[in-house]
Amino acid sequence: MSIPPPDPASAAAIVEVAAAEAASDSLLGEVRRGGPALDMRAERRQARRERRRLLFRRPGFVIGSVILLFWLFCAVAGERITPYDPINEFGPPSERPSSSHVMGTDQLGRDVLSRVMAGARDVLIAAPIAAILSVAAGAMLGLLMGYYRGWVDEVISRIIEALLSIPVILVALLITASLGSSRIVVIGTVAVLFTPIVTRTVRAAVLSESQLDYVTSARLRGESGLFVMTREILPNVTAAMVVEFTVRVGYAVFTIATLSFLGAGIPPPSPDWGLSISDTYSLIPAGQWWPTLFPALAIASLVIATNLVADSIEAVLAS
Repeated sequence: MSIPPPDPASAAAIVEVAAAEAASDSLLGEVRRGGPALDMRAERRQARRERRRLLFRRPGFVIGSVILLFWLFCAVAGERITPYDPINEFGPPSERPSSSHVMGTDQLGRDVLSRVMAGARDVLIAAPIAAILSVAAGAMLGLLMGYYRGWVDEVISRIIEALLSIPVILVALLITASLGSSRIVVIGTVAVLFTPIVTRTVRAAVLSESQLDYVTSARLRGESGLFVMTREILPNVTAAMVVEFTVRVGYAVFTIATLSFLGAGIPPPSPDWGLSISDTYSLIPAGQWWPTLFPALAIASLVIATNLVADSIEAVLAS
């Protein structure tokens, strides 16, 4: 019995069907395993790990982080780690730095080292909260301005320009003189001062993102403006917001210390650094430099540390 030769057309059809079944099985396997979604999540995790690795390879980030962690430890531990009570324990007044008082004592006999360590708490409570509030408000306004533009952008821009034209310290003094100088008022004042600056930064980032294809695709799908802003644009401007937050923390430290120095910040008997400088700087001509120098160095170290961290984060995100 002779077997007829295979028809070329039938053989090709069989091969095509087999290939289609294999592709279908492969696609089904990908779906069961999570497919492209899992690959994307893995890529994001890998990108985050790479950014962390780059951050820890930057000396500025490491040094800044160590300084910040030291002051954070002082703020959390407080009086539990200070050599003396920073408020209620009095020794020899105006004693120079010695073995018993490493940074000396102030004019009332309070240990300067203990007051510097305890003073970190007020600063590291007020400054980050003020920075968070300013970034949150600035991000909301920046998203509205950059996405809707038109009259929304014009009205808010004019208000921001008016606020930025007034000296920061003058606005702060006006607010604290009207509402008092409690910790809550100081935090709210600093947040209000920094919100216009953050708003302009976020607006610029949103304007550049809103021109990209993924935003146009979301609009063509009929997504609402709130969805596009929060689910599409916001994740892509988060890097700018992180940098703004770290920068604003440093500026908030300096601003809060300035307000305390001017008598409009956190009220006494707090060991706040700016208040300590305000109470003792008049003693410098008499040779008593230590009650002023060490709180000033604490402020400088914290501001420099936050700037080092901010610069490192910005450089890594931009790379």
